[in-house]
Amino acid sequence: MATKITLIIDNPEDTAAFEEIYAKVKADAATLPKLQRLESAKVWPKEDGTATPAYRTLDLYFDSYEDASAAVTTPAAGAFFGALVGSQVPFKGLFSDIEN
Repeated sequence: MATKITLIIDNPEDTAAFEEIYAKVKADAATLPKLQRLESAKVWPKEDGTATPAYRTLDLYFDSYEDASAAVTTPAAGAFFGALVGSQVPFKGLFSDIEN
C-alpha cells in the first residue's frame, strides 16, 4: 500500500536562517531512493497573525511501507534528518498508509 512520511516542523526562532537549512533538507529528501513525490508546505499563521503549532510540513510519498522504511536508512536520509536536527527546530515524523 502507498505510504507517506510526514514531517511536522515546529516554528523556528529565526525563520530566515531556517529557510536556508530547509532548502538543503528538501534537496536531500528529493534524492531518497524510490521516492515517488515530495510535497513541501508552509503553514498559514492564525488569522490574528500568531504562530500555529507548526511552521512547515514535508510529505514524502512511496509505493510501499517497505520502500519508505528502507529509504530512511540511507545516507540521503541521514543528510536531511541531520540538517533538521542541526537546525535545532523540533519536528515529528509520521508514517501513514494512504487511503484514497
